[in-house]
Amino acid sequence: MSTAAPNQLAPARKAIYVTFFICGLVLAAWVSRIPAIKQQLGLNAGELGLVLMGGPIGLVLAMPLTGWLIARWGSRPVLAWAAMSNCAALPLLALAPNGWALGLALFVFGFANAAMDIAMNAQAVEVEKRYTRPIMSSFHALFSLGGLVGAALGGAAAAGGLAPLPFFAWTALVTGLLMLAATRYLLEVRPAASGPRFVWPRGVLLGLGLIVFCTGLGEGAVADWSAVFMKHEMGTSEAVAALAFSAFSVAMVVGRLSGDALIHRFGPVAMARAGGLLAASGFITTLVTNRPEVAMLGFVLIGLGYCTLFPLVFSAAGRVPGVQPGVALASVATLGYLGFLSGPPLIGLVAQVTSLRVSFMAVAGLAVLISLLAGLLQVKK
Repeated sequence: MSTAAPNQLAPARKAIYVTFFICGLVLAAWVSRIPAIKQQLGLNAGELGLVLMGGPIGLVLAMPLTGWLIARWGSRPVLAWAAMSNCAALPLLALAPNGWALGLALFVFGFANAAMDIAMNAQAVEVEKRYTRPIMSSFHALFSLGGLVGAALGGAAAAGGLAPLPFFAWTALVTGLLMLAATRYLLEVRPAASGPRFVWPRGVLLGLGLIVFCTGLGEGAVADWSAVFMKHEMGTSEAVAALAFSAFSVAMVVGRLSGDALIHRFGPVAMARAGGLLAASGFITTLVTNRPEVAMLGFVLIGLGYCTLFPLVFSAAGRVPGVQPGVALASVATLGYLGFLSGPPLIGLVAQVTSLRVSFMAVAGLAVLISLLAGLLQVKK
């Protein structure tokens, strides 16, 4: 448990806000410059696809190890090292001389990013426990906001002709300094004296993991396929098609900023049920219309539906009896990220055999499943 005094909670909360913002910004900074890195190394689409697997491999391997480290040492030192490593790894992506080196750099980057993600959520769980109201959604709102800022900065750098290396270097320097300043205010949490250092998802944790798997798969579907859907199924221009993911992302930020107040009023179970049904209705809206503006509204509904599900599950996982928060978070987050990473290729395979509309309908069905599993969020420790 934490040794923090009450007057330490407000600074700790602000420090964790900074951490979530940095995590989203650094990740988006990389994603925004992938085309430039691809051109710099002369990679074709197939080679780039193989190279990009380095990140997910590092991410998946980091999950159980991070839970073990948090249970042994506490979330504060793990978060400090992971965050600084994540910032420092960013310039390595632009220094890679070939595809193999980039794949290795992405492994390190993905590992550090995942470790940072788990550790910062463990800190957020500890802070939320000491408040009398839900606050987890606001932390995730800062992650989404950081992603929007990182993407905007990357786009501006590309438009201004700034090469990836100086952009990544400046981003790493600024975010690293911000993280150093925030680290001193993080909560000191005593490591567990006993208990498992890693658990396979089962029971309540398996159900919670299934919720974030379905959520991650749906978010990955929108991230990778929304523009394709708008262009090829709706017949829009590429510029209009790109707005679908922007609409979804803005809805995620707005929904997460208001999510804590709504969770406090209606409770986690009702919010998750409504979120799953809202996301399903968003997918259905995009499927039953031939008007691009209505389809765009559908993607807004999807963002509003999914926006609080990750925060709700992480908050609930941190309260599962008999399991340390860091270990529980690592357990369910592994399934969530597997959904996010495996969803887009699975959707592509289904679309190849049937159509993209059938794929989206299947994702809508998984959103309904989230509503059916929502009762598992009523966890009391």
